[in-house]
Amino acid sequence: MEIRQAQFTTTPDAHGLATIAAIKPHLIIVFGSVTRMTDPALPALLRAQFPDAHHMGCTTSGEISNAGVADDSLVLTAVRFKQPGFRVASVETAGMDDSAEAGQRLAAKLAAEDLHSILVFGQGVNINGSALIEGITRVAGTHVTLTGGLAGDGGKFTQTWTLCDGVVSDRHIVGVGLYGAAIQLAHGSFGGWQPFGATRRVTRSKANVLFELDGEPALEIYKRYLGEYARDLPGSGLLFPFAMIGQDHGETGLIRTILGIDEVQGSLTLAGDIVEGGFLRLMAASTNALVDGAEAAAAAAQKMFKKGEPCLAMLVSCIGRKLVMGGRVDEEVEAVGNVFGKHCVLTGFYSNGEISPYLNSPECKLHNQTMTVTCLSD
Repeated sequence: MEIRQAQFTTTPDAHGLATIAAIKPHLIIVFGSVTRMTDPALPALLRAQFPDAHHMGCTTSGEISNAGVADDSLVLTAVRFKQPGFRVASVETAGMDDSAEAGQRLAAKLAAEDLHSILVFGQGVNINGSALIEGITRVAGTHVTLTGGLAGDGGKFTQTWTLCDGVVSDRHIVGVGLYGAAIQLAHGSFGGWQPFGATRRVTRSKANVLFELDGEPALEIYKRYLGEYARDLPGSGLLFPFAMIGQDHGETGLIRTILGIDEVQGSLTLAGDIVEGGFLRLMAASTNALVDGAEAAAAAAQKMFKKGEPCLAMLVSCIGRKLVMGGRVDEEVEAVGNVFGKHCVLTGFYSNGEISPYLNSPECKLHNQTMTVTCLSD
């Protein structure tokens, strides 16, 4: 595997792309701010400079590269495989209610007997990430590893874009299928958030909308917990996600971010499905705990590879973590880099939702407020 990376704060030019074009890449992974990704010149430029490569990626709430974390930039990571055992596809989604069906359509395009992994990037608003995962898994099967994330837009939660082979769209979901033994994929995920307050039962919910906790309007309870932070909702909700608690009152490892509130219904819209009759508990975090969580995620992925092998580590972390860490946000990326060492190139983005199996479980879940690491090697 050969990997080269370039980062731009303006429209890339042919000279700036020459270094990464020199390896004649099979795949170009692109992460960028809304401004950079929607640059009208970008699709034609990618087609011209990389005519034999597939291009895929999405908009972000912060770009991750070997240099650390940046905002309002464009990071291009070029990869040349020994054997390019992958296929790229995209599907259009009609909105949140179409999430599961869109996942099924994407999986159908990528289906094959030797499919072992799918890397997926979805739009980050007006989508039910849990339903998307369910739809993909229903067609691809539980034996196929699924990782990726939902696009960001700088924390605005209004409009996001994905990129697939020269097409930039705010309605597409993009997937890369990996086949046979040519390309290996490893994964890891970890949060680092700490619970506080009482565990409460979900007494009324529908999909990803939470109406009641312990028989009271969910928004009313949430505001009581947040205190002075409640005046900044829904934005401040990124700092106080919910942990999903199992029926045995044990941690499930899944976290749900607040995407929106409805003052009339007293409800909270979360970034993924919740279970009516299940339990939730509020979470908060310190920077040190989040950095430790990122390191744990990297360690889980690194165990699957021989140390020192060239690899690409794709980090998908939540915008909420970035807000908590502020000026120390580079520390979680540095922690991952230290685990993998100098032979690994880092890329990734801050997202509206992270897609990965949890720890050693093969079952894929939508995560919020989590650092997920997907590592590719051949």
